[in-house]
Amino acid sequence: MAVLLIIATGSIGALAAGGPSPSQYTRLLADKERPADDVAADANRKPAETLAFAGVKRGMVVGEFFPGGGYFTRLLSKAVGPGGHIYGIENAGWKGAVEADQKLTSSGKFGNVSIDALTFGAVRFPEPLDLAWVTQNYHDLKIAKFGVVDTDKFNRAVFAALKPGGTYFILDHEAPPGTDAAGIEKLHRIEKAQVIREVTAAGFQLVEEGKFLNRPSDDHSLPIFDKAVQGQTDQYALKFIKPKK
Repeated sequence: MAVLLIIATGSIGALAAGGPSPSQYTRLLADKERPADDVAADANRKPAETLAFAGVKRGMVVGEFFPGGGYFTRLLSKAVGPGGHIYGIENAGWKGAVEADQKLTSSGKFGNVSIDALTFGAVRFPEPLDLAWVTQNYHDLKIAKFGVVDTDKFNRAVFAALKPGGTYFILDHEAPPGTDAAGIEKLHRIEKAQVIREVTAAGFQLVEEGKFLNRPSDDHSLPIFDKAVQGQTDQYALKFIKPKK
């Protein structure tokens, strides 16, 4: 299958040209009820650029894999509004994340959010999705201690869960060339080329790459939790589309 690739420069102007502008999400970041830890992470995670690149819009149905307590869940909830819905799937084995997710959904502040704790790699949504979302966790699907996952099957299931024309958004940490499963587990990184290869094999078309989290200072050799690079890793954003036909 031919792959269409449109490279984004990573600037706000480039992102706005193909969809929503990051400035449209500024009010979400200014919400006084956002946890202090989330606000502190904004400078490194660039949430406005991320939401804009993924094309999040009012009324969307979003499937978020592995919310991890809700950094993006809170923003997605506000961005899609009451006419949209966020269906989260958490790895049942990540107890801390499950508890944090439960705290979020039980707060009563996010009526358009539902989160289920399922076997790692499960794909199950009650209605077709406009957007499937995986940020900084695709590489975890390769780490057997979290649960053995057939990523080819996972990607095919995501394909089936999306509406025709729907978006599959993946953001992760770049890895050195040739990184194998052992290297992924050690570094918590995965090569962009591997992700593209696997996802397009499931029938998706790669339509855009966002470079807004590219950091040339990171040589990809250290685990992402190493204090020398933590929060400042070189990351890529990929937008895949399920063809309409």
